[in-house]
Amino acid sequence: MAAAGNAGNEKVDGSMDMNSSSVSDENYGWISYFLTLKGNEFFVEIDEEYINDNFNLTGLASQVPYYEYALDLIIDVENDEAHELGNEHQEMIENDAEVLYGLIHARYILTNRGLHAMLEKYRHNAFGTCPRYSCNHQSVLPVGITDQKGKSPIKLFCPRCEEIYRPRSARHENIDGAYFGTTFAALFFVVFPELKPSKATASYTPRVFGYKLHETWLQRSVQANKEAQQQYAEEQKRVNDQRKIMSQQQQQQQQQQHAQVMDAHTVTPGNDATPK
Repeated sequence: MAAAGNAGNEKVDGSMDMNSSSVSDENYGWISYFLTLKGNEFFVEIDEEYINDNFNLTGLASQVPYYEYALDLIIDVENDEAHELGNEHQEMIENDAEVLYGLIHARYILTNRGLHAMLEKYRHNAFGTCPRYSCNHQSVLPVGITDQKGKSPIKLFCPRCEEIYRPRSARHENIDGAYFGTTFAALFFVVFPELKPSKATASYTPRVFGYKLHETWLQRSVQANKEAQQQYAEEQKRVNDQRKIMSQQQQQQQQQQHAQVMDAHTVTPGNDATPK
């Protein structure tokens, strides 16, 4: 009886494992797959409710050639027509799905849910820290310098020094800046003003042998360099002129010596003495 009971439990456990695996497969859709790809760590998960609202997608159809197919792929809707297309078209649809998700993402992170999702990443330094020494590892935010896709890759904005930098990782340099847009970083600190650090005032002070350089050191150095170059050019001209004069004098001397030698070997008829 116990053995039968155990066998029954094994059957129940096996069926539960199969059900749980099927449920996990269903939950692991295209968006989950996209977010796990290397280089996509900056993206947050967009609520399906937001994607299904056509108002939120206004104007995006003209920017994505395979818009309908790409949208169905993102929200995991089976499209029989898409399956009938060749491999080349399938790759284009996959690429358009990534582009479409990025463009939707730029809008989503401006919503209340999107901002809070990005807040969690910001608090965990998911976007990295500022490379500037005086910013003391300040957390940064992704930002685009244009809202047009395909124009410029993503940059990182430091709220302390208020400068933008290139991502440290090469895989993040391929992210289109339009997928985060020009508004997000500024809006983030409007919504969460308590997170905005005071602007960095410390700066590096150049010193020579421990002495601080005068504020006019650069202009003086440039002027001194110009004067030195001018003096060098004048000195070179003087040396070249002297060499030219010496060369001319040597040529004249050689010509005179040659003339004297020729005169010495010339025999005139009146001076010809014939021995008797």
